[in-house]
Amino acid sequence: MQESVESLVRTLESYRGRDKVIRTVCYGSQLIGGVLNRKTESEVSSQQLGRSLLLFSAQLSHCRTVLRLFDDLSMMAYSHSYGMGAGEEDKGLRWISVLTNVADQLYYPCEHIAWAADAELIKVKSDKWWLFGTVLWGTSLLLGILRSLRVLILLKKKLKTCQKDSSGNSCSQLHRQMQREILSVLSSMADISNAIHWMPAGFLWAGRFPDWLVGLMGTVSSVIGLVQMNTDSRNQADIL
Repeated sequence: MQESVESLVRTLESYRGRDKVIRTVCYGSQLIGGVLNRKTESEVSSQQLGRSLLLFSAQLSHCRTVLRLFDDLSMMAYSHSYGMGAGEEDKGLRWISVLTNVADQLYYPCEHIAWAADAELIKVKSDKWWLFGTVLWGTSLLLGILRSLRVLILLKKKLKTCQKDSSGNSCSQLHRQMQREILSVLSSMADISNAIHWMPAGFLWAGRFPDWLVGLMGTVSSVIGLVQMNTDSRNQADIL
């Protein structure tokens, strides 16, 4: 029990960890609130709790939007350090990563303008800026899936060589990397389903997801992100 509490505290102490926890609680609240809100009219207490959870989820989402006001510089620093991906061995991975960085970098100012418009800090309509942000987010997710699929192809080739050389430790590491990429694909697919839901009506299943389904997709993605982050932390600790 104490180990779990200490692990949670360490996670919350970092910005990335705190964001992932808030994201998980946000979508989890939306999932439970959406389910409770579907109850019959006779179950008034369940519906009230459901509405409260949905409002709580909306506030956490707003909290994450405000915190992202300060992410531009860190994203810019990462994009600058990656550059044109000269250190990347595979040309396909290089260009996918560069395009992903461009989409991510453009996402932030679009979201900031939309937030400022909703807060009445600037006199523009926020709708088109939220749309631009959603399109850029969806583009980044699609590129992320393509990157993971490319990595999986490259890892499979390495795995064949590894099996021929009978290098057990190396093969085990490759299997873990493949599992991570598969989880990344599942996470991105869950997020893309929500991104499409938030597109204008008439585009695929835009606007058709009930609250509980949006919460479910987001929770799946968030839990995968937490698992991956904890796995990375343990691997780093083992190396040190």
